[in-house]
Amino acid sequence: MKDIFIITSYYPPETGAASNRIFQLADGLCKQGYNVTVVTPLPNYPTGRIFKDYKGKLIRTSVENNITVHRLWIYASNSKNKVLRLLAMLSYGISLLSFYTFKKIPKIVIVQSPPLLVAFTSVLFLNKRNRKLILNVSDLWPKAGLDLGAFKKNFSYKVLEKIERFNYKNAHLVLGQSKEILSHVKSIFPNKQTFLYRNYPEFPIPEIPKTAAPAKKIKIVYAGLLGVAQGILKLCENLEYDRIEFHIYGAGAEENQITRFVKENKELPVYYHGEFQRKELHKELISYDLALIPLLNRIYGSVPSKIFEYAMLGLPLVYFGGGEGERIIKTYQLGWVAQEGNYASLNSVLKSIELKDVGYDVKSKIRLTAIKHFNFSEQLLALEAKI
Repeated sequence: MKDIFIITSYYPPETGAASNRIFQLADGLCKQGYNVTVVTPLPNYPTGRIFKDYKGKLIRTSVENNITVHRLWIYASNSKNKVLRLLAMLSYGISLLSFYTFKKIPKIVIVQSPPLLVAFTSVLFLNKRNRKLILNVSDLWPKAGLDLGAFKKNFSYKVLEKIERFNYKNAHLVLGQSKEILSHVKSIFPNKQTFLYRNYPEFPIPEIPKTAAPAKKIKIVYAGLLGVAQGILKLCENLEYDRIEFHIYGAGAEENQITRFVKENKELPVYYHGEFQRKELHKELISYDLALIPLLNRIYGSVPSKIFEYAMLGLPLVYFGGGEGERIIKTYQLGWVAQEGNYASLNSVLKSIELKDVGYDVKSKIRLTAIKHFNFSEQLLALEAKI
C-alpha cells in the first residue's frame, strides 16, 4: 500500500468547493488502496474563526473515513486587511514547518495551491528531501488576484510571481483544474509534466422531481460562496424579477449585505436561505428550475466546480463569467451563456427562457451528459497512472 500526503488549507467540516474537492481526492485515493494522510489547519473557513469543537487546540489528529487527518494551529482570519490575511497564511506555514520537522513524510506529497505562500512553504521544505511533489493548482495566483483587483503590479506582485515560478519549477507534476491553468504553466516551463484534473463531483445522485403543475415564475438558484468574486449582492440589485424568483444559499463576506438587501426589498422575489451541508443542499437544489453561476470579473484559469456539480444534479445552467467555463457550457449544451459583466445581457437571456426549456426531459438529458463526460472515477484512474 502506497503512502501519500495531501497538504491543503481547506478540508471538511469546512464547506465550499475547495474542501469538497480535496476530500473527494483523498477519499478516491483511499478507495484505490492508498494510505492517505491529510494535513490541514484547524477548521475556520469561511467565518475566519476556529470552529467551536476545535478551539483551544494546537494540533488535532483523527481518522475520518479511513483517512488520517492532522489539523494544525492557525491564526484564523477572513479580514479584508492584507496584513491579517498574510499573518494567517504565515501562521499555517510555521505550523507546517514544525510538523514536517517532527513527522515522517512519505515519498508522494500532493500540495494544494493557492494559497501561494502555503504551497511555497511545502515545496521549499520537501523539495530538498527527495519527495515527489504534485502541485494541485485550482486558481492562478497571483494573476487571479490581479483580475479581481486585489493586487497591483508592484514589487510585491513580482515577488509573488517568483514564488509561483518556484513552485511550478520544483513540482514533479502540476495538476490544473482548467486548460488555461495548464497553458499558463507550459508558457513558463514548456517541458513540465501536467495533468488536467477537473473538479468532477462524486455523490449519490438524487432523483429529478417531476413538477406536478407549471409554476408562474422560473425559480433560479445560486448556492456557494457569497464572496466578492461572485458578486451576488450586485446580482440582487441588477436582476429583473418580473419572470423569475432568485434563491440564495451559502455564506461569505457579502452575507450580511445580502440579508439586509432581502429585508429592505420585501416586494422582490429574492430569498436568502442560509448555509446547508452538501447532502442537504442537493435535496434543495433539485427542486429549482435553473442554476445561475456568476463571476463578477473574468478570472483567467478559473472554472467553477459548480458547473460539474449542478450538471450532475440535472440543473440547467446560466453561466455569467466568460472564459473556459463559458466554453464548457456551450460544448456540452448545459444551458445558456450571458456576456460577462453585462447585466442587460443576463436579463435578456433570462427573459428568453421558457418553463418548457427547464423541464424534466431537459434536466434528464443534462444529467446523462454529466455522467458520461464528467466521470470522477475515470479521471482518478488516469491520475493514478501519472502518480
